[in-house]
Amino acid sequence: MVFDKIPRIHFRRPAEILVLSAAVVLFTPLSWFRMGPAFSMGPAFSMGSALADSGQGWLDLSLLVGPEYPCTWPTWPRFQINHYERIGPISPYNSDILVIDGNTGTQLDVPPHSVALPETRLPNAGPFGSAFTDRIPAWQFVGEACVIDCRDLVETGPDGRSELIKKERILAWESRHRMLGPGDIPLFHSGFSDKHYKPFPEGRRFAADPVEGQAPAWPDPDPECMEFLASRKVMALGTDSPSMGPLPDMAEPTHFAGLKHGMIWTESATGLGALPPTGAFYCMMGPKHAGGAYSEGRAFAIAGDPLARRLVDSARKKNVIDLSVTLSDELPVWWPGRGAGNGRQPYITVRFGSNPITKTAFETHMLDSHAGTHLVPPAYALPPEGFDGKIYSQEVQEWLGEYEKRFGARGASDMTAEKVPISQTCGPARVIDIRHRLNTSGKKSWPASPAITVEDIRESEKQRGALRPGDIAIFHSGWSEKYFALFPAGKACLEDPLNGKSEGWPSPTPEAIFYLAERGVRCVATDGPTLGGVEPKRALMTYWALGSRGMAGVEYLTNVSSLPQGAYFLFAAVKIKGCHGGPGRAIALY
Repeated sequence: MVFDKIPRIHFRRPAEILVLSAAVVLFTPLSWFRMGPAFSMGPAFSMGSALADSGQGWLDLSLLVGPEYPCTWPTWPRFQINHYERIGPISPYNSDILVIDGNTGTQLDVPPHSVALPETRLPNAGPFGSAFTDRIPAWQFVGEACVIDCRDLVETGPDGRSELIKKERILAWESRHRMLGPGDIPLFHSGFSDKHYKPFPEGRRFAADPVEGQAPAWPDPDPECMEFLASRKVMALGTDSPSMGPLPDMAEPTHFAGLKHGMIWTESATGLGALPPTGAFYCMMGPKHAGGAYSEGRAFAIAGDPLARRLVDSARKKNVIDLSVTLSDELPVWWPGRGAGNGRQPYITVRFGSNPITKTAFETHMLDSHAGTHLVPPAYALPPEGFDGKIYSQEVQEWLGEYEKRFGARGASDMTAEKVPISQTCGPARVIDIRHRLNTSGKKSWPASPAITVEDIRESEKQRGALRPGDIAIFHSGWSEKYFALFPAGKACLEDPLNGKSEGWPSPTPEAIFYLAERGVRCVATDGPTLGGVEPKRALMTYWALGSRGMAGVEYLTNVSSLPQGAYFLFAAVKIKGCHGGPGRAIALY
């Protein structure tokens, strides 16, 4: 994606001019699935090799995203993070504004990256030109990892040129292992990202120097290899190079050769050498951007049976459900706050430049780190060690005193998104039906959220069995399925409940969180917009309870009513350094 013209920025609404101007100031320089508890308080990120996660056989295959790393394409607007909301007198929470586009870190390409919309009648138009990130079927994100060793092709050619991965290499791999087919995900392992993904200035060697012709480029498949894989009915690939495209002039032909068949792939994976040649379960997924031709994402694998085998089997049968809300400027995906001036960064799509291949604008996004389906790490509401509680507002100081009198010390944490192990946010799905809590608060009490209590959880256990360590507790209210809609109808999802015009979504009490922690649950999810609900005091106490037990939250699921009993839940947030939330994707296999 090299372009040599200064991009023009196109705004959807006049208000975006003000928001972007502000940004410039802010940012300029069940049993067969179970593998035991999946919880760790230790750091969970690595630069050049796969991370062995806290659960047996879990491997994080994603690059760390941060401004000091070469995480964006060298001719692209750089990734930025602004810790604009910090725990203190104004807010009891930490949150961040992200400026991030789909070509950031470990990333997902989908067909519209190179395939134009059918109605354009361009030479590269095709039926998959509308297969955007919000329309790709969830089964395509998962499959069996088939690792193809390409390390002999690294740095053997001239500067600015890639060595080509030919179909003969695939045939040789097949002769040693087995024939590739549907449900397989070939992963091209060269070790390129392991070696060259480093902070700047060394990080220029990862992408900028090869693009400039100052260093040898990464190995990648040629178009003939792509066509051969398509003939094997392979629908997903991966590479540990910055792009699934050989330099200097075969990137687009290779992209189109695969994407025109409806393929998707991972770019900039890392640590692929830790995987066995076959047998591991592989997943790559990213935030569900409406109309997205690519997406920042998270790649991981599970090596070891019986879990890997069972998940691969589900993937081959396409037994996969998408549980994520769509991210769009026209949908209620960000926190509007109560009244005026209390909202967080809106989700905004910024269009710039022009893709000469598809005749569409490139896109980047500005969003709060808690937009859409997202992660809630402990450091969202817990301050770091040594924090002086007197810095809180007087009102929050009083709430803290009440909390600690009832529940004990609030605690402290520096566990941001990149430190939450993927294994902690994945596990057997335990749906707790709390739909009976809807419409149970009196109008005079609004703004109010009905409380999800310990009794609700115990009643669910009576019906479905006791919760076990490693289970993902998912509160099912049906809220997002009912109220998540385009504006103005979408105001009923967040804005109206926050302002007392309607009842809020059900949310757990601190006691309910402590009960789940005692059961060994380390991740709690909801199909409501937040776990905290609309009442500030109880919401904060709920988040303190989560953080004090080292628990992670996943908020704003949808389609939970489609989850069959015994499903396995997968959630992964983008691996952003120091992020106090984390946009991501949730799916389930059954």
